[in-house]
Amino acid sequence: MSGNSALPQKKPVPFRPMVVAGVMSGTSADGIDVALVKIQPGKSVPRLKLLAHSAYPFSPALRKAVLAAMDAKSTSTAELARLNWRLGMAYAKAVQDTVKQHSAKIQLIGCHGQTIYHQAIPKMYAGCQIACTWQIGEPALLAAELGVPVVSNFRPADMVAGGQGAPLVPLLDYVQFAHAKRARILQNLGGIGNLTLIPPAAGMDKVLAFDTGPGNMVIDACMQQLFSKRYDSGGKKAARGCVLKEALAAALRHSYFRLSPPKSAGREEFGAAFVEEFLRACRKAKGSPEDTIATATALTVESIGRAIEQFVLPKLGHVTTDVDYIVSGGGAKNATLMKMLRERLEPLGCHLMETAAAGIPVDAKEAAAFALLAYYTWHGYPANVPSATGAKRPAILGQISHV
Repeated sequence: MSGNSALPQKKPVPFRPMVVAGVMSGTSADGIDVALVKIQPGKSVPRLKLLAHSAYPFSPALRKAVLAAMDAKSTSTAELARLNWRLGMAYAKAVQDTVKQHSAKIQLIGCHGQTIYHQAIPKMYAGCQIACTWQIGEPALLAAELGVPVVSNFRPADMVAGGQGAPLVPLLDYVQFAHAKRARILQNLGGIGNLTLIPPAAGMDKVLAFDTGPGNMVIDACMQQLFSKRYDSGGKKAARGCVLKEALAAALRHSYFRLSPPKSAGREEFGAAFVEEFLRACRKAKGSPEDTIATATALTVESIGRAIEQFVLPKLGHVTTDVDYIVSGGGAKNATLMKMLRERLEPLGCHLMETAAAGIPVDAKEAAAFALLAYYTWHGYPANVPSATGAKRPAILGQISHV
């Protein structure tokens, strides 16, 4: 394998410069993001430079299969096995196209895979209490097609160390956005919303991160059912509606919002069953379809606002403060969502901006994060943030598929 680093031994080896492809497909199930990242050793943490980012929507057939597999009440082993390999093919094609388009030479791939089930809290199964997670997308296909090693299956190592397997992006948040003088909140608005708090001049052990609740997931599901659209482009539907206060209040009574961090969420909490109940509440309030979308958007905003008031500001020792609130993910393109966030959070001292200000487009951050996680794993270093996931110890994440 010409030009690639040798497999690290049990002891970590010094970081060395590498070009790594990060691959991400999230809970929105809208497609694949690929980030090509140049990573170099730094004084205390590595330095990242985004070389390229490309996005590839799932075909309608593949998206349908992915959505059907997520938190499925019934499916077949054959269906899941086929989807695992089909996703591996899709990831390989996405990386190949990105590398070709940008004439890049990569040395490593970090692939998150597609989460089809994530249960962070132990429950009884077959006589034992277990927590579990499952990300699919066959990494051996990626390794074979691209000719470089692939690091995948990042979450289990954190879970066996006592963590929730999520969130894992805080490593990138810290490496890329920590500031000596300013507190920063990194908010991702994917299918699920998650935030990372980095106090000023903080060490990694002071980082707080958790899932705030739905990001785009409920909005997208309501758009699909009411308008046969995959998402509310630019927030136009929400802008024409009014928030149904009773339906919003009912949604906010979900038990997840009362949990203290560390905590993580997915379609298991805010998928089909939640959306069905949400739509019923909106119909009971006699809201229009646009009112329903406005209310789903307000749910994302209010769940974030309450999370910051309840869990974040107390960590900073202030009731109000001065914080950089840096947004990424597809929700950053929803003008109505961003407007509502600004109105909700600016009174709390949060100043909204986007990750693009730091050289990472809003759609590229999670893919770049898994490039960085793979880089840490390849060199033999832990990459979870125990203060974020609840793990009892640092853990080297992922499994390596060789060429």
